[in-house]
Amino acid sequence: MASEQSGNPGGNGNDPIGKADPPRRASEPPRPGSAPAWRASEPPRRASEPPRRASEPPARRSGPPERGSEPPQRGSAAPRPASAPHLDGAPHLDGASHPPHPPAAAAAQDRNARIATWAKRIGIALAALLALAATAVVLVVRHYEADLPSTRELKDYRPPQVTRILARDGTRLGEVFTERRTVVRIGEIPNQVKLAALAAEDAGFYEHAGLNYLGMLRALAVNLRSTQTRQGASTITQQVIKNVLLTPDRTYGRKAREIILARRIEQELTKDEILELYLNKIYFGHGRYGVEEASRYYFGKSVRDVTLAEAALLVAVVKGPSVYSPRANLERAVRRRDFVLDQMLRKGFADEILVEQAKREPVVLAIETESLAELAPEVVSEAQRVLREVVGPAAQQGGYTITTTIDPAMQAAARAAVRKNLDAYAKRHKLFGPLARAKKEPAPFEGTPSGHKVFRGIVTGADDARGTLSVRVGTLEGTVSLRGARRYNPSGLAPSKFAEVNKVVRVSLIGPAPEPVAAAAAPAEDEDDAAGDARRAAAPAVHAAKPAAPVPLRLELGPEGALVAIDVRTREVVALVGGYEAVRGGLDRATFARRQPGSTFKAFVYGYGIHARTLTPATILETNPATVSGYNPKNHDESEGKSPARLREALAHSVNVAAVSAMSRVGASNVAAFAGALGIRSKLGADLSLALGAYEVTPREMAAAYASIAAGGVYEQPVLITKIVGPGGVEIPLPPRPPAHRVMEEAEAYVLTSLLTSVVQGGTAKQARSLGRPIAGKTGTTNDAKDAWFVGFSTDIACAVWTGYDDAAPLGRGEAGATSALPAFVDFMKQAHAKRPAADFPVPSSVVRVKIDPPTGLLAREGQEDAIEEVFVAGTEPAEEAPAPEADAGAEAADAGAPEDLQGVVQAPGEGPQPAPPAPAHGESEHAPEPGPLPASDPPPF
Repeated sequence: MASEQSGNPGGNGNDPIGKADPPRRASEPPRPGSAPAWRASEPPRRASEPPRRASEPPARRSGPPERGSEPPQRGSAAPRPASAPHLDGAPHLDGASHPPHPPAAAAAQDRNARIATWAKRIGIALAALLALAATAVVLVVRHYEADLPSTRELKDYRPPQVTRILARDGTRLGEVFTERRTVVRIGEIPNQVKLAALAAEDAGFYEHAGLNYLGMLRALAVNLRSTQTRQGASTITQQVIKNVLLTPDRTYGRKAREIILARRIEQELTKDEILELYLNKIYFGHGRYGVEEASRYYFGKSVRDVTLAEAALLVAVVKGPSVYSPRANLERAVRRRDFVLDQMLRKGFADEILVEQAKREPVVLAIETESLAELAPEVVSEAQRVLREVVGPAAQQGGYTITTTIDPAMQAAARAAVRKNLDAYAKRHKLFGPLARAKKEPAPFEGTPSGHKVFRGIVTGADDARGTLSVRVGTLEGTVSLRGARRYNPSGLAPSKFAEVNKVVRVSLIGPAPEPVAAAAAPAEDEDDAAGDARRAAAPAVHAAKPAAPVPLRLELGPEGALVAIDVRTREVVALVGGYEAVRGGLDRATFARRQPGSTFKAFVYGYGIHARTLTPATILETNPATVSGYNPKNHDESEGKSPARLREALAHSVNVAAVSAMSRVGASNVAAFAGALGIRSKLGADLSLALGAYEVTPREMAAAYASIAAGGVYEQPVLITKIVGPGGVEIPLPPRPPAHRVMEEAEAYVLTSLLTSVVQGGTAKQARSLGRPIAGKTGTTNDAKDAWFVGFSTDIACAVWTGYDDAAPLGRGEAGATSALPAFVDFMKQAHAKRPAADFPVPSSVVRVKIDPPTGLLAREGQEDAIEEVFVAGTEPAEEAPAPEADAGAEAADAGAPEDLQGVVQAPGEGPQPAPPAPAHGESEHAPEPGPLPASDPPPF
């Protein structure tokens, strides 16, 4: 029953919760005013309601009970029957004759009971909520932990760094990077930089465990109010996680992962390790990452040397590199720097005196060097290739320091010499603006251009406002920007003044040619749709094309050049120039351009003959083209070839027939092997045209081979990269250098060197005498002057120079090795030897000097007035004395042909000169391969 359930055994039916007064005994007088107590709390009765009986309980309210009133009675409670068990003396609980308790005590008990009930309910609810929250946290953590990156990455983290390529003296030649960064250890970073970063970003970094909870709550409140992510509260630890392990996206999911990882990292890394990661990772603008690169860029020095003011300025940039960079807005950057200094003072990281001094310190920025052209982009490219070969994919991460053999002064001199030489050519051929139309312009290109080739185009107009020249190349319309053509426009002429309309110019495509857009044929006015469809179906497939946008073009008016210089003693490459422009990614012609070496190859022909003891400087060689069977070489000088000549004379004057005559004696295959042993790695054919340099080689190969001659006949592989130091400061082993090997005896090399000095002293390279020191070398010019060379050496440096068009166009009338290549050699060697004393080539003890008879090459007669002194390898000097001269001996010798001692020379059959074979086809080298087999010869003894 209701009264029993409420724990009130003495209550009545109107007091279901047991809060009424205890029952009165029969002898007690009635309590005044107690009878109507419960009626006072009843709601007012409506007039329409029937009167309630005395025994009827008060009506229940339909709404919730008013504060201070009794709760409604349970309608299901019934009077306790008289037969129910009860304690003796206890009143019956039928509620028929007992009045309610006083109202104040009832209200207090009611309130306490309700408070206890609701407290219990709230406690249960809170416990449930806490359990749910804990469960939710566990589920969220597990959700975000599922794809979290491993914190182990931070221990082995290697951010991308700069790879530096240095000259032999430490001069920077270039840098390679994906992110311009140089990692420095925390111990190398000065305290003022660390404290400035902490003051601006996370002053409590060394106190907290990775998270700033108050800051996070504050940021959460701001973001919730704005309904957007406007404020962060990331510690330095969290920033490291965001920048290294996560993404910079401002999302709650990323923030949750960040918080989880922050706790882990703080347990696995020390504070110093985390701070080191942060200072090396952050971005400082202008492509610079980390404090070291930022310090070098802004102040031109290492971060180890920055002042307090400079440290504060560096940290100031971090908040917004595009806004607070001192190069972008110095005033704003200084204000931010002063704020960082004030933070350092407020946090106790710096005293007031130091802060005030730092604020008064002027900002001195380093001069930007990015606009300066690189000194040796060819060397930078090769250093990259070598690094990839040595370390593999790790090269992409950078952080290496590569030291090369390049001498900065010589490299600059080499670049200047090549440019001066090419500019002189351009001046001779009137390739500088203004370009006037010639009476007879070459035929322009016809058709649609494509690929990386050079074409002849017609100037159709100019746009001075844009600085462009309009050029039509076949069906293509293009534009040339004169801003990138300063080589041909040194005076800075406007496009309209630079070239006349209809002038034919050489150009190349910078990018691919666009596909033409076909124009649809318009229907006739009286043609219906069906007829139009039929007409278009029967029409040819080719329609008129809409004009495409002009494509960018590059002027290719003049030739290119290359220069390689090698130290004779160390075989180190001291200078390397691959073209006129010093542009990263350009073609390195010194290394990769394979061109015919022309007469510079004759040194190997005569060198092998001396090595094989087949030839001597006094050997008489045939110079008449008609005396060579099966091959028709031409002499550069048509006056040559009237009479046989000594080898020294033939080499000095570059007589082609004499070289072919010598080749036929020693064997082309032997010469090819000999050249390979000296340093020529390109494939060479074994035929007579090899004597005239018909097979292509590179300038670096020629320089290496001539350096072997200069070094006394010893080949040693030239070296450009001497050391590679990895990101950790550990030197990385380079591939072993092949051992040097002797190709010629010292005496043989000296005799060949002596022969090459004749080219300078009285031959085709007389201009080199201006150097005022012994120089040996050889000029070279190929057919139609498509390639011009000079390769030579002193006692210190061997140098090869090449000049020519990339598309093998002729250099023009009057151009040869002596005019198109030798001047660059002379200019470079003059600078390279500026502080070196002149020195003659050392003479080995096995070299003998003998006076000979000039016409015959035999021993001079006793007292012969016109005798000359010649050098020989001991044992190869002539033993026979020249006969006494006779009347008309010279004419008879000419009629008789070659002397009897010219063994191995291929004689022309029959009397008189042999008819020359047909001229080669257009585009074919005149140095055609020999049609028949060569004379048998012994294999080379090296």
